[in-house]
Amino acid sequence: MLLELRVENLLLIERAELDLVPGLNVVTGETGAGKTVLAHALDLLLGAKPRNGIVRPGASEAWVEGVFALNGRTDVLPPEIVERLPEGEDEVVLARRVTAEGRSRAFIGGRSATAADLREVGGALLAFHGQHEARRLLSPAAQLGLLDAFCAARKGGGKHLERRDAHAAAHAAERDAKRRLAELHDAAGARERELDLLRFELQEIDDVAPVEGEQEELAASRERLRHVEALRGAAYVASQALGSEEGSAGAGLAAGESALDGVAGVDPDLDVLAARLSSLRIEADDLAAELARHLERLDADPAELERVEERLQALSRLERKHGGSVLAVLDHAERCRQRIAEYEDVEGATEVAEADLAEARQRRERLAGELTDARTEAAPLLADAVVARLAGLAMPSATLEVHIEPRGEAGPTGADQCELLLAPNPGVPAAPVRDAASGGELSRVMLALLAVAGAGTDATQVFDEIDAGVGGQTGRAVGEQLRALGREGQVLCITHLPQIAALADRHFAIEKDTSQDTAVTVVRRLDDPEVVGELVRMLGGETGDEGALRHAEELRSAA
Repeated sequence: MLLELRVENLLLIERAELDLVPGLNVVTGETGAGKTVLAHALDLLLGAKPRNGIVRPGASEAWVEGVFALNGRTDVLPPEIVERLPEGEDEVVLARRVTAEGRSRAFIGGRSATAADLREVGGALLAFHGQHEARRLLSPAAQLGLLDAFCAARKGGGKHLERRDAHAAAHAAERDAKRRLAELHDAAGARERELDLLRFELQEIDDVAPVEGEQEELAASRERLRHVEALRGAAYVASQALGSEEGSAGAGLAAGESALDGVAGVDPDLDVLAARLSSLRIEADDLAAELARHLERLDADPAELERVEERLQALSRLERKHGGSVLAVLDHAERCRQRIAEYEDVEGATEVAEADLAEARQRRERLAGELTDARTEAAPLLADAVVARLAGLAMPSATLEVHIEPRGEAGPTGADQCELLLAPNPGVPAAPVRDAASGGELSRVMLALLAVAGAGTDATQVFDEIDAGVGGQTGRAVGEQLRALGREGQVLCITHLPQIAALADRHFAIEKDTSQDTAVTVVRRLDDPEVVGELVRMLGGETGDEGALRHAEELRSAA
């Protein structure tokens, strides 16, 4: 449910806040006052592309924020957003910022998001039905969706949408199995050529036999071999400096130790220093011996340096050809082995692919059959329910048929196609709704369908002038249906009919102020006395028009 809608610097609106309630919320205003601005705002929350010039003149950016009650439906949010919500939080804010230059940013729960995320989340929380939505809604695909929604809403039909999702998954699995089988058939013709290439690449990798991490060791060995003479010279000089020859550090330490041994036991402090000198002389002798042994191991072998260089080059060639790392090379080798095994047993691989295809097709056909059975059973019930609604919408003689027919090829939604046939008047042959209904009738049929098939939805239903082409008692009937829809879920209606506005649980009026240099649109929530005044205006009455006032009060009291 939409709790709050905030708009800043959007077209003529400088700042507006709408706090909505459960039930029927209406927005009214003079033509040109800016009612459609709210439609633009909701479009932005649904991830739509911002229109040019949508930012209020003189402003640097426009903001739209919607605070939604989730009613426990955290499943509609991206997992990373759910993880960041405080425990027990049941509200989320969807927001959109548009700069004067046309750049936009989307936010969900205070975190940056993509327009696609906003479309997905906003689409689950908000259902927007614009002035031309009836035409789209009455396409065969949309009609099938409405029939499925009706199936799911029926007693015992709770798993219908799960079954449809399972069918979509089975359809995708069947499509993948078909593609895999086609690849095997196509590959049979070029099998030998492909096998030669795979075997060559695998042999090339096996000949080198790369090991992950060996390049670091080889690079260190190459560095040592390149500088072996300098290393030998340094080790020799260091070992000689610590040796026992006259003038060396080792000889000096030995002489010092001998001198201190001659006075041992006389001065305790000096004995401590003598012990340290003795340890230092022993360490120097040991280090000199280690340096000498390391010198013997430093072998200036040009052949070894050449071998290391060649090994590094071979590894580098493989990396360039197969992914840029030894791990990628090893992965490629494994894929080559798998492909070779498949090619060497094409018949076996084909049998497996055919079995996978048969299993996927069987599962898809079973689920498609279950969907068809449920739709066939529900179709006349949907037709009866819509006809009953149309009777209350000033179409008492209308009849509706819901035809379910096989489609040419099964798709993700099943093997059926749906067509609604309407006869708006007695004696008129039934025809597809999109052809049989006038503009006003089309709006009423759409409302009846949504009221029947979309009943109980958690999404806020938004209608932008669904009352186009209707008036009088028909307008009142449309309002009653909107109010009934609002009892089952929140409705927001932008309307020009006082018959609908009089039924609102909350009423907002949009007014344009042209007293400033730049026109400003103001949105106000009306209290009961103000509602009557707005109804007078909508009825075409002037201030003090007693007839219009009585009519407005009658409309309000009848609500």
